[in-house]
Amino acid sequence: MIHIPWEMLTFSWDQMNHWHWGIVAVLLVILEVVSPAFFFLWLGVAAGLVGGLLFLFPDLGWKAQWLFFSGFSLVSLGVWHLLLKHRPTLSTRPLLNRRSSQYVDRILILSAPIQGGVGRIWVDDTSWKVSGPEADAGTRVRVVGMEGNTLQVELV
Repeated sequence: MIHIPWEMLTFSWDQMNHWHWGIVAVLLVILEVVSPAFFFLWLGVAAGLVGGLLFLFPDLGWKAQWLFFSGFSLVSLGVWHLLLKHRPTLSTRPLLNRRSSQYVDRILILSAPIQGGVGRIWVDDTSWKVSGPEADAGTRVRVVGMEGNTLQVELV
C-alpha cells in the first residue's frame, strides 16, 4: 500500500516564499495572454514585486505580503490608467466601427427619391436611409452628417 504524506500537500500562508509569488506572477501573465482584458498583467507585476521583496526580506509575514500585493496592485493599475489617459492608443483606422462616419463628404447618387425629407441611397453594398431636401432618384448628393442610422445629405 502506498502512503501519501498529506501533511506535505497542505498549504500554510506562513510557508509562502518568493517562488510562490513568482509562480503566481507567471500564472497571472499567462491568464493575461489568454483573456481579452488588459488587467491581469498588472496583478502579475504586483505579484512579481512581492516575490522580489520577499527574496530580499525573507522574514516578511504573510499578512504583510498580501498587504504589499494589494498596494502594488493598486499602484500598478493606477500607473497603467494614467499612462493610458495621457497617451491614448492611436488607431490607423479610427472610423472602423463607425461605418456611417466613413461616408461623410462622399458624393453619391440617390437610388430612391427624397420625398418628405426621406429617401434611400446605395453606398458600397448597403442601402441607407437618407434625409435632406427633395430630390429625384439619380440625383448626386453629398453626405454631410448622420443622425442615428440616417445619412444627412445635401444637393451637389
